[in-house]
Amino acid sequence: MATGSVVLAAGTAEAGKLEDVLARGKLVVGTGSTNAPWHFKDVSDTLQGFDIDMAKIVAKALFGDAEKVEFVNQSSDARIPNITTGKVDITCQFMTVTGERAQQVNFTIPYYREGVGLMLKEGGSYADYAALKAAGSSVTIAVLQNVYAEELVHKALPEAKVDQYDAQDLLYQALQSGRADAAATDQSSIAWYVTQNPGQYKDAGYGWSPQTYACAVAKGDQDWLNFVNTALHEAMTGVEFDTYAASFKKWFGKDLAPPAIGFPVEFK
Repeated sequence: MATGSVVLAAGTAEAGKLEDVLARGKLVVGTGSTNAPWHFKDVSDTLQGFDIDMAKIVAKALFGDAEKVEFVNQSSDARIPNITTGKVDITCQFMTVTGERAQQVNFTIPYYREGVGLMLKEGGSYADYAALKAAGSSVTIAVLQNVYAEELVHKALPEAKVDQYDAQDLLYQALQSGRADAAATDQSSIAWYVTQNPGQYKDAGYGWSPQTYACAVAKGDQDWLNFVNTALHEAMTGVEFDTYAASFKKWFGKDLAPPAIGFPVEFK
């Protein structure tokens, strides 16, 4: 009797988040709703974006159905608390991986590498990054207001003038009106804006200040972390690659080359 009780207790202890989610029949995902192309609502009030697609990839791996997911709309500062309190199973919300955050949650493998880039007007005075750099102090760069804004721009263009704005739309307006020669912003934002305005803007062809985006789960459940990692990994390198590539094309306007057959590319 005692032995059976020990075995039963051990079996119960081994049940974790993966089993809980499967039993519930849906995945609960924390994300936002106001930041295209990552997570935002379309004209019909439907949540969409690259983060949303990543969550649906995990749902499909769980249930064979990408729609078996419930999204919890959360602010950026709720991303970690909602995981640690169990309000959500996973957060996918353009969350930058840092050592400090990794002490509070477990990060999955990365699904995107972000960086700062420069957006130019198509047919404008400067053809690319090299032309901007060669122009030295003659160029003016629009950037979002931040205590580190000038330092950030000067990492790429040491002599450029820097104009700071308090909203993303104002960067684009400054570029469109000619008050700025380029806009410095996230490369994903550039890719999205260029895709939405074909023939009007272009990427200057240079990126810097990299940061990694990954989903996050609660610490202490390696099976759950392993499962989510497997789902994301196979979306980027295996059986679900077409799904990942279609999402990447939709939101960033770029075609991804399929993983080479043979020796796994991630070990090269």
